[in-house]
Amino acid sequence: MNLSIIIPAHNEEESIAQVIARIEEKISLAHEIVVVNDHSCDRTADIVKDLSMQYKNNIRLVENLGNAGFANALMTGFTNTNMDIVVPVMADLCDDIDTINRMYEKALEGFDVICGSRYMRGGIRLGGSRLKGFLSSFAGRSLYYLLGIPTHDIANAFKMYRKKVIDDIELKAKGFDISMEIPLKAHYSGYKITEVPTVWRERTKGKSSFKIFKLLPDYLKLYSWAVFKNITR
Repeated sequence: MNLSIIIPAHNEEESIAQVIARIEEKISLAHEIVVVNDHSCDRTADIVKDLSMQYKNNIRLVENLGNAGFANALMTGFTNTNMDIVVPVMADLCDDIDTINRMYEKALEGFDVICGSRYMRGGIRLGGSRLKGFLSSFAGRSLYYLLGIPTHDIANAFKMYRKKVIDDIELKAKGFDISMEIPLKAHYSGYKITEVPTVWRERTKGKSSFKIFKLLPDYLKLYSWAVFKNITR
């Protein structure tokens, strides 16, 4: 299996080089890094171009030619790789890169979606809004215990997928809720899902584009869809 690490990046000049360096330090698996420049107006693209020379053919920069936003950037990354396994990594240093190695082990065991979980035993969420933490924890735990969705952390963007899962399901999300939509639809399509503990840290550089009150209706719609799907299947 081949691994593609996809980094959606919107104005991440302060952290993008450090994220890439950390990946190259921690991941010994054969891999590529696809950085999706999501309409940045800073030096993000120039920095990635310079790094692509340093790391030879391991890094590619692609442009999100659609509307700006996490979902479009992520889908741009997915469509610009032919690798068997894909894993999005946030450009703000919040994800624990070591977790990718444990995720890959689960992929070798035959799982199709491997979720990085902050809310299972061994997982940790450090910093950030208490409201966001409560809502994401509630969504993950309630779907796990009430509906049997096999992850305590459905909303976390840090997940590994077999590319065939992405190609097989119809995705409609326009924002960060795509990270919840993929595993829910994969679950109800019969794909095998598991989770591994991960440590999430609030960003210390740059500015987050995640706006909880703007995105909450989309998450609630997906939550309701999952409940209805569970009742009617």
